[in-house]
Amino acid sequence: MPRKTSLPILCAITLGSHAVADCATEAQIDQYVQDYLTNTPTAALSADGSMEDALCTQAKIVSVLEPHLGPIIGYKAGLTSAPAQERFGASEPVQGVLYRGMMLDDGATVPATWGARPVFEADLVLVVGDAGINQASTPAEVLAHISAIRPFIELPDLTLAEGEPITPVTLTAIGVAPKLGVLGSEIPVSDPAAMTQALQDMTVTLRAADGEVLAQAPGVAVLGHPANAALWLMSKGIEFQAGDLISVGSFGPLVPPAKGKGGASVTYAGLPGDPTVSVVFE
Repeated sequence: MPRKTSLPILCAITLGSHAVADCATEAQIDQYVQDYLTNTPTAALSADGSMEDALCTQAKIVSVLEPHLGPIIGYKAGLTSAPAQERFGASEPVQGVLYRGMMLDDGATVPATWGARPVFEADLVLVVGDAGINQASTPAEVLAHISAIRPFIELPDLTLAEGEPITPVTLTAIGVAPKLGVLGSEIPVSDPAAMTQALQDMTVTLRAADGEVLAQAPGVAVLGHPANAALWLMSKGIEFQAGDLISVGSFGPLVPPAKGKGGASVTYAGLPGDPTVSVVFE
């Protein structure tokens, strides 16, 4: 089934109605993608533009990256925790996409230089069970249409060269820096009410390979409840399909690979089985 996404539609409508002030040109997109694929620090896109310009640029990047990274399999809400918003001067989250080719299995080994400016974070993925989620208005209603929860360590690449502006607009323009991500095993949502409560009450702990705690946060650190990330994305026009993955965003700060001392793990105390997901850096 062809995927519905608001990004190309937004770009087409915007271009058709008036000239977009700072939607990246084809030449800028080609340079960005070349730099992205070779882990080369690159220039910011749509730096002087609006969020509309940034989404137009993102749509163009998606169309060029899909042949390299595979199709979109979901969406990500970025800057969903207070530390992340403070770091980038954001007053609300930002939206991006997830590609099939970026996903790795639990325990995967990745180069410590997986990007031009690699970082990692404790995240979580919701797996959409059915399109009824698009009518949800509360976290409990979201969970009624989620088939599973998956532990997730995201390995973004901020990509932008030193001195380039990293703002909500420039982050959105590049799709909120997707590069790699490590997915843990599915935790089925058999009791939506119980899972709604568990996600709120859980404690998420990010550790280095030697066990040092790098960050720890409650479930409410993400927008008051992780499911609110899905509601926020829908408020921006995203329409989910069954099987979509929703990255809810970071439960703490972005961490450089050196602090992982060879890897990282995330534990979700309070979810069924207190699951853990891990990655090795080499």
